[in-house]
Amino acid sequence: MLSRRLLKSANYLRSPHLHARPLSTSDTNFDFSSLRRFKAPLQVPKRGVDILHDPLFNKGTAFKPGERDRLRFRGLLPPRRLTMEMQGERVMQEIKNCRTAIEQNKKIEDLHDRNETLYHRLLVDNIKFLAPIIYTPTVGQACKEFGTRFRKPRGMYFSKEDRGHMAAMVYNWPHRDVHVIVVTDGSRILGLGDLGANGMGIPIGKLSLYCAAGGIAPHRVLPVTIDVGTDNKELLEDPFYLGLKEPRLKGEEYFSVVDEFMQAVKHRWPKCLVQFEDFRSEVAQPLLNNYRDTHLCFNDDIQGTGATTLAGCLGALRAAGESVDSLGEQRILIAGAGSAGIGVAQVLRQAMIEQGVEEGKAKDCFFIADEHGLLTEDRDDLNNEQRAFARSEGRGMSLQDIAEKHSPTILLGLTAFGGLFKESLIRTMSSKTPRPIIFPLSNPTTSAECTAAQAYEWTDGTCVFASGSPFDPVTHAGKTYTPTQCNNMFVFPGIGLGATVCGAKTVTDRMLYVSAKALAEHLTEEELKEGKVFPQVEEIRNVSHKIACAVIREAWETGNQSKLGEKEMGDLENFVWSKMYDPQYVPIVEKPI
Repeated sequence: MLSRRLLKSANYLRSPHLHARPLSTSDTNFDFSSLRRFKAPLQVPKRGVDILHDPLFNKGTAFKPGERDRLRFRGLLPPRRLTMEMQGERVMQEIKNCRTAIEQNKKIEDLHDRNETLYHRLLVDNIKFLAPIIYTPTVGQACKEFGTRFRKPRGMYFSKEDRGHMAAMVYNWPHRDVHVIVVTDGSRILGLGDLGANGMGIPIGKLSLYCAAGGIAPHRVLPVTIDVGTDNKELLEDPFYLGLKEPRLKGEEYFSVVDEFMQAVKHRWPKCLVQFEDFRSEVAQPLLNNYRDTHLCFNDDIQGTGATTLAGCLGALRAAGESVDSLGEQRILIAGAGSAGIGVAQVLRQAMIEQGVEEGKAKDCFFIADEHGLLTEDRDDLNNEQRAFARSEGRGMSLQDIAEKHSPTILLGLTAFGGLFKESLIRTMSSKTPRPIIFPLSNPTTSAECTAAQAYEWTDGTCVFASGSPFDPVTHAGKTYTPTQCNNMFVFPGIGLGATVCGAKTVTDRMLYVSAKALAEHLTEEELKEGKVFPQVEEIRNVSHKIACAVIREAWETGNQSKLGEKEMGDLENFVWSKMYDPQYVPIVEKPI
């Protein structure tokens, strides 16, 4: 029987879903699961207006009267208290009233600078609507405007001027428990090229997805830009550009700057995951090769894109009525031989080997072309990674030539060249395979190799389609098709969550494979029948959870983890859920001195 003291103290326990009558000791069948969960107070080392100005702790008009008293800012806010739900409804109404996507981006980022809890709550609850606003395709324009929009610093900037000081600089960041860093040098931002320091918009957007989709708490993420200059003439001539106004560093000098940063990060946060983002092809693979075995790191453009595309291909095979184990029987034409294109090929080839395909046969499945045509062994302009996929003959063959001679079943676009896939190419491919798999993966939307409407029209609705940026539903011959988005946001938050929760030492190729497989297996039979190859975006937290569990199991089985024991592994799903950040307001108290 409940004590009367407990019953009388039920104000903080009372749920809005309960009946209005007071509890009584005769309620022997009372359902305690309906009570709100106890929220432990958060101790913060500040008070008064300093809390209102700190986006990690600020609740705006949602502070309760007791908090306003004990934190010493009674009178500093309007007297009426709004709930988080009311605040969110008001902000979403303001966003939807904006005329353009970039105005919506500015509105939601203003909230990011004021109230991180509410910001991430809105992302979790409205991910389908807000993801294209905070990330692709809108983030490209936000990066172009980054310098003129700059109001409040977020993240850290390291430059060649900081050489010799980076090990000390990392201690300027106020949070001791950083789990994930996303870093760019701004050299290849989406399909926009060299944006220098303006590329900071990319790490900020990626880490918003890490928090909302992957459940990494916002005080545990750090966006970083390494500013080594820019070769963008327009930026060099812009009087208000905020980065170094000098040509980019090259060669050993460039790599020494990045190396000092990597060593500084590992010194202060040895278990932190570093995600390389939007580095130009010439340096992306060498950086990955240099650090992947000694640091917990991965390159999202190479490995993340590869894992996401692999998941899409596995899902597409299921949608086409084929076995996911038939990947090694496909003929794959990849347009684009940069870091993304080669990275996708590497992950797909490794997946074939995992499925039991001999390495030489796996290589024969690929036809990779750049602006000079098919990669062939007699070309002297290829790097080692490209040469691993070079064909013995066919130098200079165009995409159309390859389609006519080799009848590809899968077509992947990673060129950032809008409209590259012509009608003749798609129709030729369609005539040679009953369910062609067509993935124009370049971002933003203007850089897509073809549109969804074109793909469905030119294949008479037979293709299995996914794209890097979102497209609206397409109606062809009286049937409506809903394209799905092959976006790295389905993969990297789960990889980061799993790797940091288990204390992984490195990110391995096998982790990428199990991540892609977990994503592909999340598709329902109903989604497959509709021709979808990725889950609904609203499922992304569940997807991240499933990928994280797959990553942790792989790390556990190979001894590549340092944090978990038998107890955690015995109830892994619930343990991972317990580690995922859920943006809710919690009581705040001042931390004792």
